Amino acid sequence: MQVNGAMLIGAGEAWTERRFSAPGGDTGFSSAGPDEAARACALAEAAFPGFSETDPAARAAFLEGVADAIGEIGDALIERAMAETGLPRARLEGERGRTTGQLRLFAEMLRRGDWADATIDPAMPDRQPLPRPDLRRRNVALGPVAVFGASNFPLAFSTAGGDTASALAAGCPVVVKGHPAHPGTGELVARAVRHAVAQAGLHEGVFSFLPGETNELGGALVADPRIKAVGFTGSRGGGLALMRIAAARPEPIPVYAEMSSINPVILLPAALKARAEALGPAFVQSLTMGAGQFCTNPGLVLAVAGPALDRFVRAAADALAAAQPQRMLTPGIRQAYEQGVEALERHAAVELVARGCVGEGQDQASGALFRTDAAGFLGDQALGHEVFGSSSVVVACRDLDEIARVLAEVEGQLTATLHLDPADEPLAAPLVPLLQRKAGRILANGWPTGVEVAHAMVHGGPFPATSDGRTTSVGTLAMQRFLRPVCYQGLPDGLLPPALRDANPWGLPRRVDGEWRGA
Repeated sequence: MQVNGAMLIGAGEAWTERRFSAPGGDTGFSSAGPDEAARACALAEAAFPGFSETDPAARAAFLEGVADAIGEIGDALIERAMAETGLPRARLEGERGRTTGQLRLFAEMLRRGDWADATIDPAMPDRQPLPRPDLRRRNVALGPVAVFGASNFPLAFSTAGGDTASALAAGCPVVVKGHPAHPGTGELVARAVRHAVAQAGLHEGVFSFLPGETNELGGALVADPRIKAVGFTGSRGGGLALMRIAAARPEPIPVYAEMSSINPVILLPAALKARAEALGPAFVQSLTMGAGQFCTNPGLVLAVAGPALDRFVRAAADALAAAQPQRMLTPGIRQAYEQGVEALERHAAVELVARGCVGEGQDQASGALFRTDAAGFLGDQALGHEVFGSSSVVVACRDLDEIARVLAEVEGQLTATLHLDPADEPLAAPLVPLLQRKAGRILANGWPTGVEVAHAMVHGGPFPATSDGRTTSVGTLAMQRFLRPVCYQGLPDGLLPPALRDANPWGLPRRVDGEWRGA
């Protein structure tokens, strides 16, 4: 597969006079605009009726075909992503495995069939005082979905990432706005998806890829009346802007936006006393992984002030001082990070504890660790805002009650972590109900970076971590964002969808009169 900077609108290729350049390369990429968005959305709408009603087994085979096609790109995909993002080979190879793995996981889910939630309440004509009609329910696809590629995950959260995979699994055609930080990577993956669409004999409008660096393109996609939902991973400002456009439409639509999180880590007394010197370097390893460009980066540490916390801070400072600088994804991301760090350095209530090694390479940034007390943190809401990168604030609290007060004021988060020993469990017990109101995932004795793609995973949380804390963008539950329930009352068997017919031709598990039955 070759990169030529084209827009991939259905089965066709197109170019515009508006061009932009990829980081690490000189290839000119077409910058799509409202006209191209309209063409892609029209094709997606044309594809929807047929694609949404495909046999689940056929749709599963299509997703596996996408995974196969991505794998067949081979090393060219990794090399292109390395050149555009500066991310190391091992990270990108792991991300490719995650991307293809989640496509296969959704294929397994489609074949299992519980996603459809097929439910039958048979008619009860003799019921008194009134008979019950035949009632049957299933989940159906919402419609075409606009997906915004993420800057920090060029594979797993971008062109064929979790939003795209879950939307396609639900039966929704997808129009991807490619991220300008890695357009060549996006084009390679998009060509693989398009190849799988053709191999499966699906309508060309099932997938389109629109590279572009303008807000105008994103706004046009969200405003298009044929788009019925949006998947977005990025800044709070960007997510809120898309939410406003979606809410202002004549037909408002959901925007599933992952936006901002500082992922508090609570170090409980017994664990801190026993393991301070080990916890410090482990924390720094999580903090600086990938230059801190993870939505689950541990940007806040809470603990009771005292000698044990001082030991942790010294151990973390030593580890951070030795940490090598890493390249950030774009000049704009690095500049925003440095501005955030500088604001913390100037803050009267905050002490700079340590900085990482300074580098001279392209867009390199060094980690930063700060310290304050609970009064200082609670006195300025800005201290609880995300600095995207390897920056974190340690908050020294007087006691566990003060830790709880700080947590009560923290915004919604993707994760919250407890480090505890058995002796800490009684202290942790009253914190867990508070944390489950604040976060989508609660960890014990681990670090929040690293999100497993699994059935039980929740990668979401209360606002502003996400725009809808009832959902997740990782794991099989992500598919539910792009489905809605429909009830069929008294329809003849021949008019029912296959999932609800008496013969059950798709072989789905179904809940009949309140009891689950296999195929």
